[in-house]
Amino acid sequence: MQLEYIIHNHQLINANQQILTARNRGFRYGDGLFESMRMCDGKLKFAELHAERLQAGMKALKIEGGVLFDAYFLKQKTAELSRKNKLKDNARFRLSVYRDGEGLYTPESNEAGYILEAGPMMDNSYHLNKKGLIVSVYSELAKPVNMLSNYKTSNSQLYVMAGLFKQQNRLDEAFILNQHGFLCESISSNIFVVYDKQIYTPALSEGCIAGVMRKTVMNLAKENNISIIEAQINPEVLQAADEVFITNASSGIRWVMGYGRKRYFNEITKSMSALLNAL
Repeated sequence: MQLEYIIHNHQLINANQQILTARNRGFRYGDGLFESMRMCDGKLKFAELHAERLQAGMKALKIEGGVLFDAYFLKQKTAELSRKNKLKDNARFRLSVYRDGEGLYTPESNEAGYILEAGPMMDNSYHLNKKGLIVSVYSELAKPVNMLSNYKTSNSQLYVMAGLFKQQNRLDEAFILNQHGFLCESISSNIFVVYDKQIYTPALSEGCIAGVMRKTVMNLAKENNISIIEAQINPEVLQAADEVFITNASSGIRWVMGYGRKRYFNEITKSMSALLNAL
């Protein structure tokens, strides 16, 4: 059996080796953030965008050392871990950054620690899902809108609860509302709604994650003269929309087939997926 490796604070180690204690602030308080990234044909996709968001998130959390986590660092470390785990140039990565110090709620140090994990992916490109997703809106808990809302922080209880809702209701994905009752994001992705041939996505001011694939899709639309509007979106529009698709850096673009009894097309979604793979 092949050993699986991770990188912990610059050191390659066995993934089964104990590296964290009960005093770790990421474990105790969710005091950190993370990035989910994808490598295709040996190239880390959108490394600059991932580094930009990670460094901005570290600055917002007042975790020191953000300058280290630039695009060069991400490319270098993911390539090293991919080779060590023999992942054949197609892989998914999770980089977890945490405040590496003791203390109670008030930390004794703001230095950064990190763990980089890797897993295999079969494809070397993004594929639009053949079967559309069935979704619903999770409304038991809402996402707060604040200065940390746009970052992938380690405090993920809301997404766990939404995941349980998805599982219990046999859904493919669940949409999350913000504290004002408007569409925010899904469990793992940003949301795009096509209505009357116009594409809408929740604005960052609505509290959604500043998704790397979200930004990439918006840039692609701009370059191809396709209008996308960042807006405050009432969930009721899901009953009238023509298409709905979601995006993240690992899966690319995925189309939604149904919400309740409503069924959607995927014409524009297919066009955006083709543009993404042409990059």
